[in-house]
Amino acid sequence: MKIFDAFNISLRGIAANKLRSSLTTLGVLIGVSAVIILIAVGTGSSQAVENSISALGTNTLTVLQQPSFGSTQSQFSNLTLQDVNQIQNKTLAPDVLSVSPVITTSLTATYQSSSGTATVIGSTPSYLTADDYSIEAGSPLTSTDVTTRAKVALIGQTVLSDLFPKGQDPIGQTIILGSSNFQIIGVLANKGTSGVTNENDVIIAPYTAVQAQLTGESSTFSELLVEGKSSSTLNLAETEIENILAANTGTTISTLPFTVINQATLLSTAETTSSTFTFLLGAVAAISLLVGGIGVMNIMLVTVTERTREIGIRKAIGAQKVAILSQFLLEAVILSLFGAIAGVAVGVIGSHFRIDGIQPVIAPYSIGLAFGVAIAVGIFFGFYPANRAASLRPIDALRYE
Repeated sequence: MKIFDAFNISLRGIAANKLRSSLTTLGVLIGVSAVIILIAVGTGSSQAVENSISALGTNTLTVLQQPSFGSTQSQFSNLTLQDVNQIQNKTLAPDVLSVSPVITTSLTATYQSSSGTATVIGSTPSYLTADDYSIEAGSPLTSTDVTTRAKVALIGQTVLSDLFPKGQDPIGQTIILGSSNFQIIGVLANKGTSGVTNENDVIIAPYTAVQAQLTGESSTFSELLVEGKSSSTLNLAETEIENILAANTGTTISTLPFTVINQATLLSTAETTSSTFTFLLGAVAAISLLVGGIGVMNIMLVTVTERTREIGIRKAIGAQKVAILSQFLLEAVILSLFGAIAGVAVGVIGSHFRIDGIQPVIAPYSIGLAFGVAIAVGIFFGFYPANRAASLRPIDALRYE
């Protein structure tokens, strides 16, 4: 029998029981769409985490004024200008590109009748590059601003929208921070969010001016943001920093009273964790596809039982075993094919909706994988019923009631 004839017979067999065939196809549809959507959720979640970490700078190290988790050091130490000067010493730390001391406080910013609370960051010009900020309008901070304690500031997009009417140029305008006046010299480009932190709700000023006007004179900093020369030597830069800080505090690296956060390590860990998470989601979805395959097998066994006499008649008039086998196997594959096509459509459409705050991102491989597995499931679970039909003896089939 020609394949075209087998195809027509299979379609007629499927059409003879429309509801049953539809329910069987639905099982495959759910499995395929679940695989595509859940992998898309995992991929979207991975990208969100990676973007959040990348926004902090993937070539940076953050030194926090607190002992690292698990450290046996109980004493408290401060980050000072001596630490900054030694870390940016090319002899002591050849793999460090820049060091930015950071002072952070939260204040109300006011312009005329508008006001809003913002995070004020006092630092140096290198902070912008290290923390991946860029200037949209105006000019950046300069070393002269730091030296002269200039009361100048850069504002983020959220601060801009809170204080100024849309379309107004803020460059040159004076805002009040606490009880001090600061002149806006630049507007930061949109940076988005990092976790729960709004990276646009910031005001960046020279740390010397922040100390003099807002937080009080001090020779210590809440953190240091260190930019490495390259991502490949960032671990070397981390070791150099730890050695310098250990020497300055009279401790060892294991008892260092500071926490050094390596962004590249965080990103690598996040990528590994996210890949595992995505794999687990895909594995869970694959179970539903397996259940759909079992449904195909169940329906094909019922179909073979119902059509036993038909099989006996066809074999009695000369139909070969391969013809019966191909007919029922093709019927199982067609059911899986219809389910796979519909499942891909539902999966692609479903991946356009945000799920629990996550925007799914379709992984192209998941479409081919889900589609291919669905067809393979149809063949695998359809073979046993098809072979059972093809193996019936004509005389037994004709006697069947």
